Amino acid sequence: MLEAVVKIKGHQFLVKEGDLLKIDNLNKNEGEKINFEEVYLIFDSKEPEKAVIGMPLIKKALVEAEVIKNFRGKKIITLKYRPKTRRKTKKGFRPSLTQIKITKIVSS
Repeated sequence: MLEAVVKIKGHQFLVKEGDLLKIDNLNKNEGEKINFEEVYLIFDSKEPEKAVIGMPLIKKALVEAEVIKNFRGKKIITLKYRPKTRRKTKKGFRPSLTQIKITKIVSS
């Protein structure tokens, strides 16, 4: 089974076909297909010695994915405390996330 290291929205993920990922919002509709062309490494888990390593990227390689759903994540709370002044600030937000499913890894 092929596995790849791919860059999505500034983060690197180790993916294989059929994986479900929760990533930052992509502003795509559900069911839409996406291609990620920034692939750093492709290898077969049964034969890792035949890995293809990019310098820095692999040419003519891409990872195809499909958007499953768009949703909001769990609330993240930040707390800022200032000593001696008895002052604290509590803020929170819910990030917008996208769940994608990796459908195919294509190498040259």
